[in-house]
Amino acid sequence: MDRLKGRVILISGGASGIGAACALRCADEGGFVILADVNVEAAEETALDIGPQATAISLDVRDEDNWIAVFDEIEDTHGRLDGLVNGAGYLEAGTVEETDFETWRKVLAVNLDGTFLGCKHAIPLMQDTGGGSIVNMSSVSGLIGGHNLAAYNASKGGVRLLTKSVALYCARCKNGVRCNSVHPTFVDTPMVDDLVGDAEDPLRARASLERQVPLGRIARPEEIAAMVAYLLSPESAFVTGSEMVIDGGVTAR
Repeated sequence: MDRLKGRVILISGGASGIGAACALRCADEGGFVILADVNVEAAEETALDIGPQATAISLDVRDEDNWIAVFDEIEDTHGRLDGLVNGAGYLEAGTVEETDFETWRKVLAVNLDGTFLGCKHAIPLMQDTGGGSIVNMSSVSGLIGGHNLAAYNASKGGVRLLTKSVALYCARCKNGVRCNSVHPTFVDTPMVDDLVGDAEDPLRARASLERQVPLGRIARPEEIAAMVAYLLSPESAFVTGSEMVIDGGVTAR
């Protein structure tokens, strides 16, 4: 498949998990992927595994100057940007009373501030080269609440509506940039491993997550990557401001 042939795609949080799966899928479909991550060593290893259609760059999504420098480098090196996947994320469970302000600010900074900065600074480069597609990684936790996910719910809900605002703004500007959000349920990634690993009985905790999904299992990263590749491709040319739910039926109840 070559529906992303010739397209330059930046993926934040590209070192592992969903981000790495998205990078592999996009490269398989002909795109050139730039894996941006605060752990640049891990991103470089992932890029090496993918092959010549991938490279890595250091990015702390909370740092606006870092974002600007990354886009400047992409413009100097590639002269264009066709896709952005805002995939960097951070999860720390806690109720509204348990969550201290430092944790609240960190979760919001990575998940929401990072997505805002990515969108804000990607648009000028995309519109200069005829448009592009932004995919923001939200969550089912951006659609439904959890009693012990106060900060994460707030951040992912913010991503959902930020996405719609960006989409409507770009449509009004007629700049050719589309923006959509993706809402997975539990995915077999290091983030979920960390979540269940903190439990007294990790195997029981993982089984509990699986029981919450009507299809009876958690998602595979490549299943999320398939949706992301579609949203980055010309096949989704009439899709913007949408929330793509990949949750095994969780929100159908």
